Amino acid sequence: MPKLPAPPGVAALRAIERDSTRLAQGTVLARVYFTAGPHPARWNQFRRYGPTNARFDHHAPDARGRPVTQDRAILYCATSAVTCLAEVFQETRRIDRVRKAPWLAVFRLERDLELLDLTGAYPTRAGASMVINSGNRVRARAWASAWYEAFPDLHGLRYASSMNANEPAIALTDRAEKLEPLPAHPDFNRPLADDALLDVLKHAAARLGYGLL
Repeated sequence: MPKLPAPPGVAALRAIERDSTRLAQGTVLARVYFTAGPHPARWNQFRRYGPTNARFDHHAPDARGRPVTQDRAILYCATSAVTCLAEVFQETRRIDRVRKAPWLAVFRLERDLELLDLTGAYPTRAGASMVINSGNRVRARAWASAWYEAFPDLHGLRYASSMNANEPAIALTDRAEKLEPLPAHPDFNRPLADDALLDVLKHAAARLGYGLL
């Protein structure tokens, strides 16, 4: 079975040939976010509090190992709304249109962004494996933090969604945020509770085998 060991040091990571991919200006991305609950957000807001249980949070915990608000920040998105729904609601496998007031936003990048690409052979070369996309999240966050420290020129990660047929998923860091790559207004931004989204959500739930509340 593929393993996911602890990451090597920064110098070791820099010595390994990396794979990167560019998200060009104009790339269309989607995001599901919550406007209520413990970490409410706006559609374009990077989360500074962490690390949470999310897979690729690169945040540094405090001296007691607890999450804390800090300069490091992250925004999860994907190239399709179905992937966003698959990832966000994977714990319960039910798309809940009401709890924590989820919204769906679709937007176009206004800057080119360079991402570390985890969808090919690079994780294996680096000493990990494709389990990075689906295995132990604590270990995956350790890798995310190590990559953040090793590659200050990159703006985030491109990884394979283990919940939607390895479709592209994206984690943008504060280094992307500094470039202000998100537009002033999204192309689309509505609550999942809006009946205009009902057919879209039914289709996504059927594809994924999720329930719909």
